[in-house]
Amino acid sequence: MIDTAAKFGALVAQGRKALGLTQRDLAGANGVGERFIVELEAGKPTAQLGKALAVAKSVGIRLEDTAQAPTP
Repeated sequence: MIDTAAKFGALVAQGRKALGLTQRDLAGANGVGERFIVELEAGKPTAQLGKALAVAKSVGIRLEDTAQAPTP
């Protein structure tokens, strides 16, 4: 379960490395600054969720809501 910014960042770094991308490559592919990628992978909490989700998608991370709706 990804429940911290650090875990999310580690998963992004793992995906990037598996694709053979540098942080600069990943930043350029997503229209963000290299510093954003560095901070994201380091687990810095960020309010820029849209950017973080776009980066995650580009390295193959698929986020799903697995919680079940409570029954009345």
